[in-house]
Amino acid sequence: MVKYNEHTLDMAFAALSDPTRRAILARLAAGEAQVTELAAPFGMSLPAVSKHLKVLEKAQLITRHVDGRIHRFHVNPEPLQQAQSWIEKYQQFWSQQLQSLDAYLTQTTQKEK
Repeated sequence: MVKYNEHTLDMAFAALSDPTRRAILARLAAGEAQVTELAAPFGMSLPAVSKHLKVLEKAQLITRHVDGRIHRFHVNPEPLQQAQSWIEKYQQFWSQQLQSLDAYLTQTTQKEK
């Protein structure tokens, strides 16, 4: 199981709350890209896209590699793995709760008949 800390989760979920940032991550999942390539599908300025990239960088969801004037971005999977681990923990909990509720309702319904 991947260990996580609350600050990392808070930053990751905050960054993922925006659809533009999720779309940027989806694009970067296909491979590295430059700012201009990431901005192309959106009707926004390069500075606006740069702000989204800074949020993703602060959350450590992406990394930036600078080669002269060219900035390339890559996905960093570690914070996403931590978020997935956290979600799976609660998914197991709620699955067990729903199974218990189903068993109770089945038993109650059978008694009423």
